Amino acid sequence: MRLDRKMVATLAAVVLIATPLTGSVSMAGEPNRGDPPAPVCSPDTTVKTGDGPVCGVTAAGVTSWQGIRYGAPPTGELRWKSPRRPAPWTETFAATTEGNQCPQPAGLGPGSENEDCLNLTVRAPAKPAPGPLAVMVQIHGGGFLLLKPQDASRLVTGGNVISVEVNYRLGIFGFLAHESFGEHAGNYGLLDQQAALRWVQRNISRFGGDPRNVTIYGASAGGSSVCAHTAAPSSAGLFQRGIAQSGEYNSLLGVNTQWQAQDCKAKLPTEEEAHQAGAKFAAGVGCGVAAEAAACLRKAPAAALLKQAGNGREPGNGTVAPIVDGKFLPMSPGEAFATGHVNDVALIHGVDRDETQLPSATTPADYENLVRQQYGEHAPAVFETYPLRRFPAPAPFLAYRTIVADSNSVCPSVLNSERLSRHIPVFAYQFDDPDAPPQFFLDATKPNGAYHVAEMMLLMLPNGVKLTPNQQVLSDQLLAQWTGFARTGNPTVDGTPLWEPYTEDNPVVMSLNAAGDSQLTTEIPRQHHCEELWDPLTPFNERR
Repeated sequence: MRLDRKMVATLAAVVLIATPLTGSVSMAGEPNRGDPPAPVCSPDTTVKTGDGPVCGVTAAGVTSWQGIRYGAPPTGELRWKSPRRPAPWTETFAATTEGNQCPQPAGLGPGSENEDCLNLTVRAPAKPAPGPLAVMVQIHGGGFLLLKPQDASRLVTGGNVISVEVNYRLGIFGFLAHESFGEHAGNYGLLDQQAALRWVQRNISRFGGDPRNVTIYGASAGGSSVCAHTAAPSSAGLFQRGIAQSGEYNSLLGVNTQWQAQDCKAKLPTEEEAHQAGAKFAAGVGCGVAAEAAACLRKAPAAALLKQAGNGREPGNGTVAPIVDGKFLPMSPGEAFATGHVNDVALIHGVDRDETQLPSATTPADYENLVRQQYGEHAPAVFETYPLRRFPAPAPFLAYRTIVADSNSVCPSVLNSERLSRHIPVFAYQFDDPDAPPQFFLDATKPNGAYHVAEMMLLMLPNGVKLTPNQQVLSDQLLAQWTGFARTGNPTVDGTPLWEPYTEDNPVVMSLNAAGDSQLTTEIPRQHHCEELWDPLTPFNERR
């Protein structure tokens, strides 16, 4: 299955750097035929993990161990089962090449059908400071359908932390629920993430990390994952802090959405709904006999499963994103936030001011049609609140971009920060810089503003990115805030502005901007029409 053009454009919005997806590489001493030999390990890099010894490579101030297996291959009888620990090994594994990415459709790259993908990478300063270091565990985005972790070496060298970057089951392999799988099926991708966190607890001290000082972070679906672990009872104690970036992105009312409902605000599918979707999926791949469905599905070729799953938006696609399974997630994260069923952690939580995950408007007719399509009976109120005459050219593009960002991301993010702040420390932000380095998927002729996960370009600084002096200030600030929070639980560190937590009495949001112009504000709900228009439409809002 290859992705349609609209889907590719939207998926591209979660890519942090414009690099192609790679093919499979070897893990745990099992070479793939035709692959070049792995680089030789650097001296003095051997570490004995609880599963077996590994060695890595030191370069540019970072020692990295790539492709370390944290779970047994989830193939055959282990497909759609909770992750198991890998078989132990005795010979030192040369962890010098990137681990396999999990199965995913082609579109932004060749895709993958390799299910032997439960691996992670550890990066540490080549010359760390004394004492165990804070650990930052990256959960990558991609709509729970695509992509792989990014190289977080900049956080390691600039913030003096340990980085752990995790591959986890995606799409239909990570989230299919079917009655034949037993109770609480689904959410295997989230369970993989949790298994990686348990690996960190068992092993990270051997790499110089502190298992009692773990921060999970991610953007888009990675941010949604942070929300899920904040709400998951079984993730308690596996991390102390989280950074949820752009975790609110689904269409507010679920109309023409690019993703199956999955974000931090969404009402996720119930176990019963997921079973119904799973039955249709099974029938679509020729496994419609209920008594034989589990065995049949576990024997089906990966390519056939990817093809049937498609983009996850059609009735026969099955579930390709988190569900309320009754165990890992007893309720949707948004409901957990509203009712106080959250783990004892601290969060940085926010979105980008202008992020959109929907088609854009070019003409006044587009604007009217899209608003009516998205907001139905609420369209008159939307037109009244966002009249075209109040926007400069290109007015249809700007007006609809603003509506979508306000309804899908900005207002739900502030609302979730408010909910969470009643129970745990929350540092809220909005990324307001409209001039972050552009991504290849953006229409350069349009004013895209502070687009979806734009801050990751400044945080990671992929190869080839050139920053202006104004952007360099913000880039350095983000690095200091993210890693400072990981080390101390407070993003206010030297070289950054005061960032106070969001509270009922002091509902401040950090407006992140270039040139040292970041500042706390309480104006976002008023500016974005949250309380009078969007909050009442957001799921689990007691003020509805």
